[in-house]
Amino acid sequence: MHETLPESLAQLPTLPGVYLYYGADGQILYVGKAINLRSRVRSYFQNGAKTPKTAMLVSHIVRMETIVTDTEVEALILEATLIKQHLPHYNILLKDDKQYPYLKVTLNEAFPRLLIVRRRQQDNARYYGPFTDTGALYELMELLETLFPLRKKHRPPNVDRPCLNYHIGRCLGPCQNLVDKTTYRLMVDDLCSVLNGRTAELEKRLKQQMQAAAEALHFEYAGRLRDQLAALDKLLQRQKVVADPDTDQDVIGLARCPEGVSVQVFQVRLGKLIGRYGFSYPSDNGVATEVPLPELIGAFLQEYYVQCPYVPSQIVLPDHPTDEAILVPWLSGKRGKAVQLLVPQRGAKAEILGMATRNAQLGLDRLKLQALSRSRSAGDSLLAELAAALQLPRLPRHIEGFDISTLHGNQTVASMVCFKDGVASKADYRKFKIRAIRPGMESNDFASMNEAVRRRYTRLLAEKKPLPDLILIDGGKGQLGEAIRVLRELGLGDLPVFGLAKQREELFRPGESQPIVLPHSSQALQLLQRVRDEAHRFAVSFHRQLRGKRFVSSELDRVAGIGPARKKQLLNRFESVEGLRHASLEDLILLGQLPKPVAEGLYRAMHADERADS
Repeated sequence: MHETLPESLAQLPTLPGVYLYYGADGQILYVGKAINLRSRVRSYFQNGAKTPKTAMLVSHIVRMETIVTDTEVEALILEATLIKQHLPHYNILLKDDKQYPYLKVTLNEAFPRLLIVRRRQQDNARYYGPFTDTGALYELMELLETLFPLRKKHRPPNVDRPCLNYHIGRCLGPCQNLVDKTTYRLMVDDLCSVLNGRTAELEKRLKQQMQAAAEALHFEYAGRLRDQLAALDKLLQRQKVVADPDTDQDVIGLARCPEGVSVQVFQVRLGKLIGRYGFSYPSDNGVATEVPLPELIGAFLQEYYVQCPYVPSQIVLPDHPTDEAILVPWLSGKRGKAVQLLVPQRGAKAEILGMATRNAQLGLDRLKLQALSRSRSAGDSLLAELAAALQLPRLPRHIEGFDISTLHGNQTVASMVCFKDGVASKADYRKFKIRAIRPGMESNDFASMNEAVRRRYTRLLAEKKPLPDLILIDGGKGQLGEAIRVLRELGLGDLPVFGLAKQREELFRPGESQPIVLPHSSQALQLLQRVRDEAHRFAVSFHRQLRGKRFVSSELDRVAGIGPARKKQLLNRFESVEGLRHASLEDLILLGQLPKPVAEGLYRAMHADERADS
């Protein structure tokens, strides 16, 4: 038989440990830790001001249990383990039960492999992560496999010959003794250095080897080294110099709203930002803003570093965490050296903390939208608010938004994005190359909008597909007028169409001179802004893509000294436009076998678009 709650309170020890609160149904409501169990637990039941969350928790507690530990650090680790196991309702954080993937280097094997795994094990392997963006992880994996041709198979598929990976340059063939252990281990060490952000020595060595191979006329080998340098360069593009080159830091930004908490971790190694990881914690009961910031930070530090294999020398935070006196020795013990928790007010650390916090805020916006989309009733409420604000005849479950993108009249394009029930439906996005504006002509957003709207709805009518409940035009009265004219010509004059001007976020309705101005806090306006911003992003992305393709057929032909034969040679050597774009001036001279003046002209032409974007 369980003790009653008063009996348990009377017998509390003055030792460190973990306490568990249970509800009437036997479920664990809350798990906490304490340096002094008697003092901490009794504070919940004393008279005095309590937060609404704490008051609600106490009203549901029917019994409690305690687990005594030898040290405060043991209590901290046990608390994190129990929360992960039981997912108590009143623990705001530490209950995101997703298993984020890691990169694993199997150093416990004679010829290590690089794997993507979901769980860390005590197996003497080395783990990197966790990675919250699996798409970015697989892209990174592909780059690393280009740089480091490690073996892929646990057991060789063939006894007497190497497999296909060896023949395509993705493995060195250790299963057939085609590479010695020392050479292979040096490659593994280089891989670990790259994953730790230490790339300068490898980059220098590859360039020296490529130059030597080119001078010795070993162009095939030099080409492979060039590909490795291109892959390394793509990795380095992710690594922005943000701090002292002797510093390893994790910078943690946090933002929250009633719907939950968003956290961004910036990994800074040797002064370079090598990784950015986002975590979100939805709050179903809407009390995330009631929890003190130090408590949220302390809870996240527990969750993250319990599973993270590496602890840097400095952790930069927006505030000092609860139980800092326990966390610091625990983190230092895990690192094996002293760890500092810093709360900067100014300087370089404060700047990167601000950047991490702004990224967390963006994650919070996504969390809000996800919370709305999870609840159909909440989604209907948002659409009903929008319908009322714009006086629409029905809920705008299907919204389509248009935008135009051009650069000095060149490669004018249009985009159409689609939102269904307030959420982006990317499968329904469409993009248009504008035919009315030819190269060299003056840009004309009105004519471009006319063409995009005409082509979209002529196609829908021909295919007898559903029409949208609302059309949003990025622009003011001019662009809106062109869209209305086209729709009337097509017999679609009854479709609701609005223009959203960026400067003052004003909505223009056909036939009315005065704009509709919605409050900036209006969720209806925020939904329209998301549609408008997504249309703009999609148009700009398509425009840049076309400019890259235009480079081969246009810019390359304009470079003095490059004719059809040399153009073909360059594309064979560098394989693609991206290969040319990533090539350095030295690559163009050595591997492209170009005279220096021609190489310089080509290099300038390839990066002209980058100067235009800036």
